[in-house]
Amino acid sequence: MEAKDNQKKEANKVKAKRTKSFFITIRRIVIVFLLLATAIFTLETAKYYVKDDITSTTNLIINNNNVTARLKQELILKDEQIYISVKDLKNFFDNYIYEEEQINKIITTYGKKIAEIGFDEKVIKINGSSRKINSTAIKENNEIFLPITEMTDVYDIELKYIKETNIVTMDSLKREQVKAAVSKNVNVRDYSKTLSRTVDKVKKGEMVIVISETDDGWTKVRTENGKIGFVKTKLLANQITVREELEEKAKINGKINMFWDYYSEYAKAPNRSGEKIEGVNVVSPAFFYIDSDGSFKQNVGTAGKQYIEWAHENGYKVWPMVQNAEAGIKVTSTILNDYTKRQELIEKIVDVCVEYKLDGINIDFENMYEKDKNVFSRLIIELVPRMKEIGIVTSVDLTAPDGSPNWSLCYDRFLLGNVADYLAFMAYDQYGTSSDKAGTTAGFNWIETNLVKFIETYEVDSDKIILGIPFYTRIWTETSDGTISSKVVNMKDVEKNIPAGVQKQWNDTLKQYYVEFKSGSNTKKMWIEDLESIKAKVSLVSKYKLAGIAAWEKDREAQGTWELIKKELEK
Repeated sequence: MEAKDNQKKEANKVKAKRTKSFFITIRRIVIVFLLLATAIFTLETAKYYVKDDITSTTNLIINNNNVTARLKQELILKDEQIYISVKDLKNFFDNYIYEEEQINKIITTYGKKIAEIGFDEKVIKINGSSRKINSTAIKENNEIFLPITEMTDVYDIELKYIKETNIVTMDSLKREQVKAAVSKNVNVRDYSKTLSRTVDKVKKGEMVIVISETDDGWTKVRTENGKIGFVKTKLLANQITVREELEEKAKINGKINMFWDYYSEYAKAPNRSGEKIEGVNVVSPAFFYIDSDGSFKQNVGTAGKQYIEWAHENGYKVWPMVQNAEAGIKVTSTILNDYTKRQELIEKIVDVCVEYKLDGINIDFENMYEKDKNVFSRLIIELVPRMKEIGIVTSVDLTAPDGSPNWSLCYDRFLLGNVADYLAFMAYDQYGTSSDKAGTTAGFNWIETNLVKFIETYEVDSDKIILGIPFYTRIWTETSDGTISSKVVNMKDVEKNIPAGVQKQWNDTLKQYYVEFKSGSNTKKMWIEDLESIKAKVSLVSKYKLAGIAAWEKDREAQGTWELIKKELEK
């Protein structure tokens, strides 16, 4: 009996040991599983816990984007002023900001503002008007900093410094801003994940700026502390738009159909009373010019005022020319290279635009030194904000990009395309007065090749390009001794210059007719501008989605030209 009991006890011990071993094994498996699961979970969620805040310096939020890591210089907070480096202003606001050594000031342009701020006097000059400020530009470690606190109206921003989080926020007053209240106490997450890191805590009823919604039920927000993160969309209530996005109105409805109306400084503006030009919506009379002594002159008078009234009564915008032909290359260079003289010229242009209630201005500066390319660009950079301030369109005339230094290489087409409202490509004088070889005034293939250069090489938006077309051609005379000369022939007078019996030959590359005939011992050649050649040129507007056309010049056209252009532009 006793032996049986001992045997049973031994069996129970073995069973207990096995059971214990089994549970130990199970527990080990569970532990391993949990460790594995934890490892997988950690790897999966680790990125949502990474703390990537830059806490060692003042953070900068521009339009709900933390750009602190992109700053070239840290912000300076000093004497209740916030300073930002010129390098960073160049990066985020004004690509053309620079130090004007002539007056020892920083010149910045943005939107409708041009501003000057110096290092000594606590004054800022904005669009010609000066006001006192509490600080100046400063230099720290050979870097220039501007007091952005004093320049919110220059850059059209709302600026705020949040001391608790050491964050500066800059919000464009042109952009839409939407706010919402949170419906309960909520943690703002670093990512649109419940388990991601908390970047801020918002109490019930507090407002947040709504940035964007995700597809999975989260909304990106900015808290009153300047922190950016995510909350569940369902926890936001009472969204309100506190600021609408400002959109610029179209400068011209439809395609531009424009003509230059040239008359000399010694003549009066043409009387076009009772005249209606089919399809035209912009006119550019020769009202303004720079004289040989460098002064700004106007030739408007009573006739010009009547011209403006006629144009506006017919629904035409008036964009007068400002020309430098009378000034010549040297005087033009003197003006362009002097900041004060540029500003004086700009003030004169502003004054006449206001006085005559103009709609635009057409800068027609030709024959400039190649070395003055950058200062001509500065003129346009500094002019455009002043024009925008008073609602004036700025167009700039440019030659083809394959010409000589003083007629072609004097323009920075890339920069001008970024700054001006429109560039008028004067697509004529392919073979001009100074040519030693007879040729077309404006061959289709030459025009198209240069258009592509504007768009692809110089990256000018095609909808900023106005295609200038000629209402004239040239008849060339080649003598037996090899000399060559030419004279201008208006479109309307082409047939008068072709003797009876002379056959026209169509050139499909140039998209125009050609004639050649004898006149005594001389040979006459003419590449004809007519309705067929004009139609081909205007077709490039739709092909390349250009802004429209401008014709040089009014009253040289043949009958039916305006009806043809209108029809082609409507395509």
